[in-house]
Amino acid sequence: MSYANWEDKVKDFKTVDVRGIQGNFFPALKQQAASLPVGAGLEVIQTFDPIPLYEVMEALGFEHHTEQTAAAEFHALFYRTEAKEPERDIPMRPTALTNMPLIDEDLGKVAVEFWDLTWNDSRRHLPYETRLLLSLTNAVGAGRMRQATRELIKAYVHGLDSAAFDDVFELLAWNQGIGYFSSEIGPSALFQAYKTVKQMEKQGRERKDICEVLKEKFGEKNPDVKVQ
Repeated sequence: MSYANWEDKVKDFKTVDVRGIQGNFFPALKQQAASLPVGAGLEVIQTFDPIPLYEVMEALGFEHHTEQTAAAEFHALFYRTEAKEPERDIPMRPTALTNMPLIDEDLGKVAVEFWDLTWNDSRRHLPYETRLLLSLTNAVGAGRMRQATRELIKAYVHGLDSAAFDDVFELLAWNQGIGYFSSEIGPSALFQAYKTVKQMEKQGRERKDICEVLKEKFGEKNPDVKVQ
């Protein structure tokens, strides 16, 4: 179905203006979207093209159409064509990008487009899971443990075998040194998340249960992981 088929319904959409909102507004927005029946929609107003929303809304059964009405004003229209439950709850969307327009609206636009190019562009050659592991190790090397933790959780939720994490941490111990590993990596939220995975797997717990524990213990409520 194309925008032309539901354009006449836009006047009845609920409008959600998230311009300038600080903090992670996405869970509340997703909850609103999930509660809408087929044939209803939302209008989201943001200072940049809200690209990170598209994949998640599509997974809920929404089509989208976005119009730019001013230099820093985008109206993203989401129309529900079917009631779908997402196959996989994607954790830790890049909500920190919403901080960029507070500095400069053009910077917000550039940041979102750069994120989209890095993670969503079809020209990327390496598998998504491999790129997450590279991002994880780069984050550790730069001392950004919260980012590294988020990448580990996303990789596991996406389906990566935890044996890959064994290799990563062995290489971190080799490249960073036993001393650094013991004093900085071992006590970090990153390594605690890894241990949670390994311990729960050893107990025979199902992956979906482990994912829920990871998102609860090492999600946006954890001060060592959240980015807002």
